Order: sequence, then C-alpha cells, then structure tokens
Amino acid sequence: MRDDGTVHLDGTGVWSPQLRYADRPRVAEAALELEELGYSAAWIPEGAAFPILEAAEALLRATRRMPVATGILNVWQHEPAAVAATWTRLEDEHPGRFVLGLGISHPEIFPPGASNPYRRPVATLGAYVDALASGGSRVPPQRCVLAALGPRMLRLAGERTAGAHPYLSTPEHTATARAVLGADVLLAPELAVVLERDPVRARSLARAHLARYLDLPNYANHLRRIGFGDADLAGDGSDRLVDRVVAWGDETAIAARVQEHRAAGADHVAVQVLGGPAEEPPLAQLRSLAPALCA
Repeated sequence: MRDDGTVHLDGTGVWSPQLRYADRPRVAEAALELEELGYSAAWIPEGAAFPILEAAEALLRATRRMPVATGILNVWQHEPAAVAATWTRLEDEHPGRFVLGLGISHPEIFPPGASNPYRRPVATLGAYVDALASGGSRVPPQRCVLAALGPRMLRLAGERTAGAHPYLSTPEHTATARAVLGADVLLAPELAVVLERDPVRARSLARAHLARYLDLPNYANHLRRIGFGDADLAGDGSDRLVDRVVAWGDETAIAARVQEHRAAGADHVAVQVLGGPAEEPPLAQLRSLAPALCA
C-alpha cells in the first residue's frame, strides 16, 4: 500500500479457486506456504460455495503479510453496506492487506425476469464504488480494483479506483490497458498457466479451462477486440488463441510470459495454475514455479 492509502501490488501473485473452495485447514497451510515461497498476493474468485468475504478473512488470518484480493466480488450478489462493514472490520484487523476486487459478471447468469436484472455495467459498477465510499462504514475507492477489459471499464478503473484486474488477458491487452489507464495506476492481470512441456497435453488442459469462457459474449467480444477472429474462437479455440491466452511449458517459458506482461505495463501478475487437483491448491506446481516467478 502506498503512503496515500492506495492499493499497490507488485511481483507475482496466485489466483486460485482452490484457495476458496478447498478444505479450510488445508487452505490455511497452503496460503502460509505461498507467502513463504514469495508470492506477493492471493486472489480468490466469486462462487456459490463458501462466501467470498469469509474465504478472504480465513486467508488473511492464515498469513502474516501477504495481501488477499477478491478476483472478483460480484456486485450483483452483495449489498454495498454489508461489504463496507466487513471491509472496515478486516482493515482494522489486517491493516492494508485486503484488496477489494469488484466485477460485474455476465448477463447470461441472470435469467429473464430476475429480480435484480443485469443492466448498464459501467454505470452500475461506478455507482457501486460510490455506494461503498458513503454511509457509516466506508471503503475508500483507492482500496478497490475493477475487473476491466474494454476501454470504458478501464477508464472507470483508472479514474475512480486504484486500478484494473483484467482476466483472460494477453500481453497485447496489457499494453492496451496500460495506455488507457495511464502510468500511475495499478494494472494486475490474471494469467492462466500450465506447467507442461508436451504441447498436446498442455493445450488440452488449456482448452478445458477456456471452454466455459468462449461461449460468454463478454469474453468473446474481448478476445475479438484484442485481435482474435471468429476462426480463433470457433470450436474449442485455435492454437493461436490458446497459446497467447494461456502460458504453457516449463518454468522458464512461463516466467517469460509473465515477463511479457510486465514489459507491457503490468505492475503485478496473478498466475492461475491449471491441471492440478480440483480440490487441492496446486502447491507442487507453484513450488516449482516460485524460483522463476518470485525472485
């Protein structure tokens, strides 16, 4: 955190669903080991099981200094006042370590006739940031980051919060995001990685991960906007798309892709390891990667 209270992250973090869903004692052990390995933040996603703020609190209690970030908290599912009250309590208990990542999700998640229908993403997220900063408990905007891909959301992130946390990004998108955000704004992209040298197996694991996203218009439009065509998005994705969105290979190859994002303007890269057990944090891969990613 900077002297003015603004979120500041550097180095390489870990983006992990398992840090949210796995057995809590095992998660606590894993988080502490990740901190000792040198990873600079832990990111956890939204989801149905284990409320995200409770999961973030468990990670904060398990670690000593590593920031914990929501990647992301879905604003449609949480009232601002309740989020602000929890953030204030966690800030008192773990000063400067909780990063509130906010996102707008996807209209496909909200069926026709939903009581809280999806609407105007940029305006809604801007209003949510304002609501967090008002009332009895307040979350300063400089302690929030936004899941931002397109230029309008990136501008909102740069003008109204500490910065942006793009998901399903490429180094080319990171360069574009940096140009939109400006020089002194946090840019912390997620990067999916497969620690596997065999291209057939690596791409198979990458495609299994990407399958859920290629059918979501928000992500499909994002990928088209950064240079991929309909042929790249057809079926289970072209090799070109898979190879640019997911980093695969040995430790050196993955470190090189992380460095591409840094050279393009990222302050912090959150790696999501694919291919490990669904119910366990991918510690074996993260141990192997740590010397290359956390030096």
